[in-house]
Amino acid sequence: MGTDRLVAVLLLLQRRGQVTAAEVARELEVSERTARRYLDALGMAGVPVYSVQGRGGGWRLVGGARTDLSGLTAGEARALFLVAGQASAATPAVRAALRKLVQALPEPFRGQAEAASSSLVVDPQRWGAGRVEQRPPGFLDEVQDAVIRGVRVRLGYVDRAGAETVRTVDPLGVVAKGPSWYLVAGTEAGRRTFRVDRVWSVEPTDEPVDRPEGFDLAACWREIADEVDRRRTPVEAWGLCVPHATGLLRTVVGDRLEVGAAAGGRVEVVIRGYSEYALAGELAGLVDWLEVTGPPGVLEHLASIGTALAARYGGLSAVTESRG
Repeated sequence: MGTDRLVAVLLLLQRRGQVTAAEVARELEVSERTARRYLDALGMAGVPVYSVQGRGGGWRLVGGARTDLSGLTAGEARALFLVAGQASAATPAVRAALRKLVQALPEPFRGQAEAASSSLVVDPQRWGAGRVEQRPPGFLDEVQDAVIRGVRVRLGYVDRAGAETVRTVDPLGVVAKGPSWYLVAGTEAGRRTFRVDRVWSVEPTDEPVDRPEGFDLAACWREIADEVDRRRTPVEAWGLCVPHATGLLRTVVGDRLEVGAAAGGRVEVVIRGYSEYALAGELAGLVDWLEVTGPPGVLEHLASIGTALAARYGGLSAVTESRG
């Protein structure tokens, strides 16, 4: 008997006040006999439910007993407690609130919710990399609070060059990108992003945020991320790739690959990179599957790399044959 089904019956009781076995059966798409088993199981598990016999009868909760989780399915409840677990980037206040929320569940259902909070560990370090402890930046709570309350703040900030400024901004949202946190905000110069670990002061004002109509944080961040990627990888190379090797190419260059139309049994591709030389170095090992057709600077670097490789390793084949 699934916990999800029992929680669904409990929430149905809370919502309607009284239910019959037939109503439960229709709601869960089970037989009336199974519905009665669910209702009996709730009582056996310690939930204060009782039956009213006769016409107009049904099942009720003693004293209209309720939990604070009305409207949540069991899966949704587990998802909430997963947020409060060891892998969470949630603030301590969020974790504390969700731990208290566990107590709102009937005793039989707490096990899965509590298990969810310890069911996942995220290790952000790559194999072989040094271990660095990632801590939330110092002013993350204050920045999030300003976003939620919808108030402008005077933001003390240190830019990449080390210059300190204080400016009034309209906090619109907070984004976690890998180990870094960013504030998306409106400023006099337009929409800007600020790394939260470079913030040195946050002073809320009494002024409401000037929030653009229809603002969508997720869509806004996609635009920002795309623009940053274009700035970081300003050079493009293009070529023709055999179809079955596009997956390998994407493994090498990731999201910097754009796959186009088929052409003569091969696929047109565009790859963005940091420089012409860096692109040539990445693509040189894919010569069996990829023909780079431009730009000329990348082709020249590929030729130079090929010449250097042939000069250094060209004699190895003769040595191998003589040993054979």
